Amino acid sequence: MKKIIIANWKMQLSLKESLELAKQADKKIDGKKNRVVLCPDFSALPFVGSAIKSGALELGAQNSAMDARGAYTGEVSPVNLKALGVKFVILGHSERREYLHENSGIINLKIKAALKQGLVPVVCVGEKLTVKKSGETEAYLSRELGHTLKGVKIKKASDLIIAYEPIWAISTNKNARPMSAADADAIHGFIAATAARILKNPVSVLYGGSVNIVNAGEFLSQKNIGGLLVGGASLKIKDFSHICSL
Repeated sequence: MKKIIIANWKMQLSLKESLELAKQADKKIDGKKNRVVLCPDFSALPFVGSAIKSGALELGAQNSAMDARGAYTGEVSPVNLKALGVKFVILGHSERREYLHENSGIINLKIKAALKQGLVPVVCVGEKLTVKKSGETEAYLSRELGHTLKGVKIKKASDLIIAYEPIWAISTNKNARPMSAADADAIHGFIAATAARILKNPVSVLYGGSVNIVNAGEFLSQKNIGGLLVGGASLKIKDFSHICSL
């Protein structure tokens, strides 16, 4: 089965740069080895969607609202995302949790709203360095998955994805380093088992945290890692196209 590689462009590119990168990715990535998703910022979604419409790449968004319609200033409806051709939506990313104070309750509502519209939520979870150092990683992740996935119902495994992003390993953090592939595989097995108990369905678990052209292959070779959530390396077409071919 193909693994899933998701490019999270965050808020790093202009409209022109987003469109150019999408065109390059469409030419260089055939999707034969892995399933590949591009997640530009909201302003670039229609342009990137048009650029990759006839190719193997799929479109994702970096967030969506907790309801289909309503007075949610600044949010974007999952209905409108679906109309743009979006298939996946990243929810609960650590940057939104930290900078925009999204809690598990909000993320839970967003997951349910996305599923209702037929979008595939990519639900991010991960611990801070203090939790890791205290040896509480599994306990923390178990609680977070329990809160975030409470009452979430899926019909099949492909309806939802978990992305494990240890916050201490994210490349935007000072002195961040990726965890070893073996350690990542073990924690992915734990997350997959925990999520399966909650959802009554198996789901894929992706790794995200300082993924680059050097270490991506080792992560992808692990049995419990279902793919990658790639940040900075996804902005470099040479690196990202190579990662997608592994």
